[in-house]
Amino acid sequence: MMNEKKSEEFEIDLLELGMVLLSKFWLILIVVIIGAGAAFGITYGFVAPQYTASTLLYVNNSNISVGSASLSISSADLSAAQKLVDTYVVILKSRRVLNDVIEESGTNYSYNELYSRINAAAVNNTEIFSITITADSPQEAEKIANTIALILPDKISEIVNGSDVKIVDYAVVPASKSSPSYTKNAAIGALVGFVFICAVIVINYLLDDSIHSEDYLTDNYPEVPLLAVIPDLITGKTSGSYGYSKYGYYSSYRAAASDAKIEFSKKENE
Repeated sequence: MMNEKKSEEFEIDLLELGMVLLSKFWLILIVVIIGAGAAFGITYGFVAPQYTASTLLYVNNSNISVGSASLSISSADLSAAQKLVDTYVVILKSRRVLNDVIEESGTNYSYNELYSRINAAAVNNTEIFSITITADSPQEAEKIANTIALILPDKISEIVNGSDVKIVDYAVVPASKSSPSYTKNAAIGALVGFVFICAVIVINYLLDDSIHSEDYLTDNYPEVPLLAVIPDLITGKTSGSYGYSKYGYYSSYRAAASDAKIEFSKKENE
């Protein structure tokens, strides 16, 4: 005979859960403020500001050849221009080119460090591509970007026969930092703090198996009669208002004892 297993359903009262979160509003607010302040402090104290400078280059579409392969590109073929830009970006990030840029600009970056600080792409799928440099200082970002603009055309012409790359716009010293954003990081810290404390409250609510009111028993076990309810003698608060007074039993007792002492004192004085 097979043992019958009774599946126990676990229901979550979303309204009650919302009330629990609302009752902990002060705690949530404190954690959110702490999260935002911590993120702001870490960003301000430990994250170095970064600056970006950009230069623009023009790719001339003409009959070119890369090794033994030749390409015939018309001025109207923008998709081919995009492919040509991708080729030039690969050449730009080659060790041969970046090492010359490091030497010419006099920066202290290694090849891998400078490689990670370069972002190059076509501008709106045109024949113009932008080279953006991120550096620790605005002057350094401008110097590296303009050094690339001066070196790259000659390097490309050495590799790609018939290529023609011209400078459209030189980089300028950035007036403000590009990162980090104190507001953005503080908002992220506040969001992380909010999610964390809400998760803690919800988990604590779900793991709480204690009975807080007689309503839980009557709603979940209607077939079991409720014999008695023990009131909260400290606060006088139960869901059914079974306390002896709004100040609780002990408060009422102390108040009565105090009145008795006063009355006794009056009789002695008489």
